[in-house]
Amino acid sequence: MSLYFWRSWSIGLRMAFITMLPVVFLFAAFMGYSWYAHRAQVAEELSERGRILARALAETSEYNVISGNLTDLRLTINGLVQSDKSIYRVDVVDASGKRAVRVTSETAQDAEPHYYEAPIRKQVVWINLFTDNGTPHVSASSEARPPTLTTEIVGAVRVRMSPSNMLDKQGRRFRIELAMAALALLASGVLAWVLARSLTLPLKEAIGALRSIRGGSYRVDLPVTTGGEVGELQASIGEMSVALDQSTQDLENKVTERTRDLVASRNEALRADADKRKLIQKVNSIIEDERKSIAVEIHDELNASLIAVRLEAQSIVTLASKAPPAPEIEDIRTKAQAITRLALDLYANGRRLVRRLRPEVLDMLGLHGAVEEMLRHYDSSGCRFSFHSEGDFSKLGNELAISAYRIVQEALSNIMKHASATSAEVTLVLDPANDMLRIGVEDNGHGFDPASSSEGIGIIGMRERVYALNGMITVRSAPERGTTLAIALPLIAAHP
Repeated sequence: MSLYFWRSWSIGLRMAFITMLPVVFLFAAFMGYSWYAHRAQVAEELSERGRILARALAETSEYNVISGNLTDLRLTINGLVQSDKSIYRVDVVDASGKRAVRVTSETAQDAEPHYYEAPIRKQVVWINLFTDNGTPHVSASSEARPPTLTTEIVGAVRVRMSPSNMLDKQGRRFRIELAMAALALLASGVLAWVLARSLTLPLKEAIGALRSIRGGSYRVDLPVTTGGEVGELQASIGEMSVALDQSTQDLENKVTERTRDLVASRNEALRADADKRKLIQKVNSIIEDERKSIAVEIHDELNASLIAVRLEAQSIVTLASKAPPAPEIEDIRTKAQAITRLALDLYANGRRLVRRLRPEVLDMLGLHGAVEEMLRHYDSSGCRFSFHSEGDFSKLGNELAISAYRIVQEALSNIMKHASATSAEVTLVLDPANDMLRIGVEDNGHGFDPASSSEGIGIIGMRERVYALNGMITVRSAPERGTTLAIALPLIAAHP
């Protein structure tokens, strides 16, 4: 059993225990001492009575023992035994220890283990009737001439006492004392219960008020019903309830005001975010239009000029071959051929620049063919790319197709720059049931930890481009486990 078993007790039980513990100890000590005192009193009274009876019988039975008149002695002892219930047995023995008389009580129940003994003495009085000179002693007083006494033990009286009668009397007295003490103990218990209840009831009310406050009902009515520390506790709880209610009202007002401000700020942020996305979408559209314009100018003007330069250079080479041989003519032909090669290189660079600015294959083959062409271009870089598509992409809007193409282009660029992957897969799925274009890009590269790593410019650009089209983007990655990019673009948003 734990020494701290009382920790689970209520305060009322503790108070009752503290109040009753010394009372119970006093009750037990008093009852124990009373029982011991009664027992000791019985033993002392029996001892004193036994010695007195033994001496009295020894003094009165001298004649009967000497004369042998034991019948009278037996009747006397029998009357004494019958009249005194504390006597268990009386034995009279002669000088040799032989029992002469035995009288046993018929009412006594038990006997003490020992007996009280008194000797029966025969006293012989020698009286000298003559003086020292032989004359009769007639004038001398008895005080001047005391008699000469001789003592002889002729037997003994043995008295064995019975404590049962006295113990019954003392038991009745002890039971009365016990009943009175029990009544006092019961009164103490009732008083302790009343005192504990007078303490626990206000405490229960205080606990109930605190629970109401904990439940959110801060304004509670707790009257002060007692004094002392408990009354101060009730008053403090009442004051705290009022203060909490006032603080709650103030806090609710502040929360309401702050919520109103936050809602306004949120609405403003949402409007700003929507404006930002519209702006991004507009900027992307302007950029794509400008790229298309620049690509058209490069294709129509610059490339045409380069073709003209090439043709003129080839004409110079032809004219130089018809002229008479001369060192200057050979130099002219060599320079013209160099100009032709430079024009071809510039034309090829212009074509590549046009493809980067505005993939003409997107207009010619659509999104599916443009992505395939881009993958064939990246496939020669050491990373093997696979492509899977589902659906008819020919009906996609120009803006959605351009955005999807740019997102795939940026994802592949990130793989080539940062992932160090050996394989990657691109998926295009047209989901007409949900009006969604789903793009998936997965690689087996180094990956990264999204929780501890900040997003790069490429991912941020893709995210903003997706959000501008009201789409969704998910990036899943882990160190040395590659990266998975999942994008969903709504088809309806692409056709405002």
